[in-house]
Amino acid sequence: QVQLVESGGGLVQAGGSLRLSCAASGRTFSSYAMGWFRQALGKERDFVAAINWSGGSTYYADSVKGRFTISRDNAENTVYLQMNSLKPEDTAVYYCAFRGGPVSPFVLSSADFRSWSQGTQVTVSS
Repeated sequence: QVQLVESGGGLVQAGGSLRLSCAASGRTFSSYAMGWFRQALGKERDFVAAINWSGGSTYYADSVKGRFTISRDNAENTVYLQMNSLKPEDTAVYYCAFRGGPVSPFVLSSADFRSWSQGTQVTVSS
């Protein structure tokens, strides 16, 4: 069983930056792909970014491409989401999750990931 604990959310002005961290425990972190998702109030949980087990392949939603960067440190069992040039529409609760199999552009929905973190609120003011 993988346990995921994230941190780093908060309130930031438009144009600002935040970095989210997601620390994993319980299983071999370096064997699994990881993903970040977000859920705005009253909306579905949407894919944000994903990274394969080695960090060599990354995937992004079109809405965050060029602004967000996903990375991982397998020695620290942690995955990160660096968010730059934040916009009010980035406001949401952000979650990390892991995928037991390989990640590709065809398996980027919330149903393809599991063991969700508790979520952290990111609020971007205009």
